[in-house]
Amino acid sequence: MAKFTKRGNQEAPALNSNSMSDIVFTLLFFFMIISTMREATVIVKYEVPQASEIQKLEKKSLASNIYIGVPLDAKFGTGSRIQLNDQLAEVSDIAAFVESERAARDEADKPFITTTLKCDRDTRMGDVTDVKQELRKSGALRIMYSASRRVKDTY
Repeated sequence: MAKFTKRGNQEAPALNSNSMSDIVFTLLFFFMIISTMREATVIVKYEVPQASEIQKLEKKSLASNIYIGVPLDAKFGTGSRIQLNDQLAEVSDIAAFVESERAARDEADKPFITTTLKCDRDTRMGDVTDVKQELRKSGALRIMYSASRRVKDTY
């Protein structure tokens, strides 16, 4: 019969770290897949108007955003400004913006590029019309206004 002896003062085995790199890379891959990247840092303040009839955009990857509103920083002025990507721009810069957005897309997706106007609810319609006229001149005819759903209609 075997005799069991108690070994005294034996330390716990060291932590096996062979699979720790696999776990770290699995978590890294998981967070890379589920996270979204912000495309532009918004420099202008915009509060979208409310609407009763709203349609959701099918392919958000084919949308290019133009923000119109009052700049957050007072050094850029107090009137409505246009933001294209991460910088403030003038109406004359819209044609170059549209061309750069078209160049960044595949040939098959070019007819489906939608320009989204994200305007502050207090923006003058004349500023929006100027942007729309410049978009029309550059051939960007698919335009969508960003809005939030009206909570309740009051009459």
